Amino acid sequence: MHELSLCQAIAGVVTTHAAGRRVDVVRVQVGALRQVVPDSLSFCWTLVRDAAGLPQAALELEFVAAAVACRACGTASAIASRFSVACPVCGSVDVEITRGEEFMVTSIEVCEPATAQPAKGHAHG
Repeated sequence: MHELSLCQAIAGVVTTHAAGRRVDVVRVQVGALRQVVPDSLSFCWTLVRDAAGLPQAALELEFVAAAVACRACGTASAIASRFSVACPVCGSVDVEITRGEEFMVTSIEVCEPATAQPAKGHAHG
């Protein structure tokens, strides 16, 4: 289950950028061609976030459909199967994958720590 190591990598990126602030949401793009099981990734995140000091951080996944640019016929097309990247128009496998291999943290929502308010004193006089 490589989702556990992926979550550990996500936590490492997030904690670095959060710089001690509480993290509420972590958004990750996952391409359709990545071998990631969404339910496993979400489950592993619940394990990793506590160990990484991110107990309130929700994981939001954005899935990116796969697409190719065909060198044979010049067509840019979305592909439906993650098992074949052949051009859906002409069937050629001489394609460039243009979308679907993403795996990246796109944003995090953090909560700024409350700033200490100076104590209110009473003036004597």
